[in-house]
Amino acid sequence: MKSQKERMLAGELYIAHDAELGRENRRAKQLTRQFNQTTEDQMEERQQLLTSMFKRIGKHGYIEPPFRTDYGTNTTIGDNFYANYDAIFVDVGPITIGNNVFMGPRVGLYTAGHPIDATIRAEQLEYGWPITIGSDVWFGGNVVVNPGVTIGSNVVIGSGSIVTHDIPDNVVAVGNPCRVLRPITQQDHDDWEQQRAIYFTDQDESNND
Repeated sequence: MKSQKERMLAGELYIAHDAELGRENRRAKQLTRQFNQTTEDQMEERQQLLTSMFKRIGKHGYIEPPFRTDYGTNTTIGDNFYANYDAIFVDVGPITIGNNVFMGPRVGLYTAGHPIDATIRAEQLEYGWPITIGSDVWFGGNVVVNPGVTIGSNVVIGSGSIVTHDIPDNVVAVGNPCRVLRPITQQDHDDWEQQRAIYFTDQDESNND
């Protein structure tokens, strides 16, 4: 017979009030409490706590406190990750995040779900479906990603979006529910490359003053 944890990670109905899951949830709460109580002068301790908290967090990964997660151990994060204040990762299902992913304030990744039927829901049965995020993704503030969603690479998700369905590569998507607004094009690259060139020209001039 499967354990409640095995059922949870398999995306099946399970009951969270379980001794094994309780221990792991308490560990996550302890680590997040310690993390959220650190100061800006304890950056090394913050990094150590993040490394202990997650299944994996890559090089140059950072989260601004405060932060919340159910387990942490079901979350895998790539390199060059940044999440601003008040991020919430409900990782009862696996969360997988690629490289170069940036999150504005109050982004929520919610793998947890509950049955629509009220009678079954009242029996404390719930489920978790994985969330997968590609590389080079930027989330505006207050974005919510729902259970079972896959977001491609090179994607911008606009502020306040509720992502209920998969989002393909190379697009800007926004709204509730979140929909593709337009593709990301070569013109986008050219326009921002021009702004980048202006920035570095200004920096060179400043350094020569």
